[in-house]
Amino acid sequence: MKKSLLFSFILTLAIYHGHSQNFIGTAIYQSKTSIQGDFGPPDMPEARKQEILERMKKAMEKSYELTFDRSTSLYVEEEKLETPSVDQGRGGPRFGMFSTTGGTYYKNIQGQVYTNSVETFGKKFLIKDSLPQLNWQLTSETKKIGNYTCYKATAVKTIDTTSMENLRDMMRPPRRDNGDKAGEQEQKDSVQGNSLLARIESPKEQIITAWFTPDIPVGQGPGPYWGLPGLILEVNDGRTAILCSKIVLSPDKEIEIVQPKRGKEVTQTEYNKILVEKMKEMSERFRNNGRRGGGPGGRP
Repeated sequence: MKKSLLFSFILTLAIYHGHSQNFIGTAIYQSKTSIQGDFGPPDMPEARKQEILERMKKAMEKSYELTFDRSTSLYVEEEKLETPSVDQGRGGPRFGMFSTTGGTYYKNIQGQVYTNSVETFGKKFLIKDSLPQLNWQLTSETKKIGNYTCYKATAVKTIDTTSMENLRDMMRPPRRDNGDKAGEQEQKDSVQGNSLLARIESPKEQIITAWFTPDIPVGQGPGPYWGLPGLILEVNDGRTAILCSKIVLSPDKEIEIVQPKRGKEVTQTEYNKILVEKMKEMSERFRNNGRRGGGPGGRP
């Protein structure tokens, strides 16, 4: 009952503010993803592990600009210089070989659809699908982000682990038929031990925590997040934290929000399948290079 009254109060406040001002503007977000789980073979020096970990963390720090109005928004990743792969020149799979770059995420919250323009393995894709639905639970907890009073909301998000599960599978060596169990185990330990991702856990559900401000009564937010009675200024899923660092409101200025149009058009499910198949193909290529006595950066 209290939650229902709270929702009604916040929604009324948002509607009141919404009618009194035209909320159009831009917001800058910083995104950081933590690394969970161990990696590297047991004999890898600790200093080398820390070097790889720091470079992975840096590679996962990104900046975005969200341009928004009441019904549409455009979330664009800011370009930065490419970071060298952590294992470049050392043989074996390189961190970043499965990366997706570019990133322009368009949302139409009235039509509840999105278009995500990404470049993966040097090819542009245009992912078109329905916006993910989250059952937000509002709370009375508040905090300040900059000059804005924000309310806390939580939701449980179901995670599609297909990509990560396939990534783990492809990291495992193929079974041997010669009965050499010791050799099979040695090969398995070697491949899995050198994988930077094989030991990272993939939960099937995540608790999403968002902080939104009814002072800017638009149902927009970073990336796929939306549907609250105010602009979402912070999101945390336990692994990735996204925080708004700057807001510029432009009520008297027209801002053009253009839906991306370039790239091969696919659904999210189709794109996931393409991604998994490409990862399998590249992983097998690295394995074959390894069997010949060299990695992608070594001699065959």
